[in-house]
Amino acid sequence: MKHLWNSAFGLLVVTGVLLGLALPLGKLATEGGVPAMLWAFVISAGAGSVLLCALLLGRKRPRLTPHKLRYFILAAAISYAIPNLLMFSAIPHLGAGYTGIMFTISPVITLILSILLGVRRPNLLGIVGIVIGFIGALVVATTRGEAGQPAEVFWVIVGLLIPVSLALGNIYRTFDWPEEAGPIELAAGSHLAAAAMLLAGLVITGKAVAFGLLPGIPLLVLAQVAAASAMFAFFFRLQAVGGPVYLSQIGYVGAAVGLISGMLFLGERYELLTWAGAAILSVGVFMTTKAQAEKD
Repeated sequence: MKHLWNSAFGLLVVTGVLLGLALPLGKLATEGGVPAMLWAFVISAGAGSVLLCALLLGRKRPRLTPHKLRYFILAAAISYAIPNLLMFSAIPHLGAGYTGIMFTISPVITLILSILLGVRRPNLLGIVGIVIGFIGALVVATTRGEAGQPAEVFWVIVGLLIPVSLALGNIYRTFDWPEEAGPIELAAGSHLAAAAMLLAGLVITGKAVAFGLLPGIPLLVLAQVAAASAMFAFFFRLQAVGGPVYLSQIGYVGAAVGLISGMLFLGERYELLTWAGAAILSVGVFMTTKAQAEKD
């Protein structure tokens, strides 16, 4: 376990697999009538509560500071509340696998933001990779979801906003990481803040009555909370060990899990053009990742 905790690659694989599980679980929940906002709340409230209990049991009492409070609120909104709401809203219309492909765009956007913010300057390989990745994303977007069931353009746009929000979160969490704060403490605080935001949204929109649906799917809720709690413990550790651009590559693993589970267990099918676009996108991100490694 100690070796995994210090291995960027090991953390990447584990975090990506756990991320990918949210896609089929989310589709099953939303198809059962659970609102997207409520399922996003389940993830944040469950993960935040479990991680906070782990901290307290380990006799590590979190100390709230103005910096941490700001971090919790901003990271909660950008990294969890908004992208999870977008993801679970889009999945019923785009499919779990197609929505998962959107995660693979996040590394390219993260690198672009890093460049714009002056974090790093790309070499020629990095620029070419960004262009190829963008072309792949456009090809995927034109197929509009599952084969024979094209989604409205609106939902494709919603899906494309997921990696934008994730990329912004990747940059922010690294840029504003509080000193002497551990990954589990930050994960717990950020998710509890996200849960509070989502709960307020449920109350304001009148969807809080949907809480009555959760007792009818206890195993699904338990599986989602367990996967999310484990994922975010590893997620923040990966942020510290690998940095924002490397972290963003969990989207590849998550997309693969989403595609495979969607086809095997949810009966999803995708056009050849979707697979071609995903392949082009993968080449682009491979190039940007290689360019990053060369500069590092």
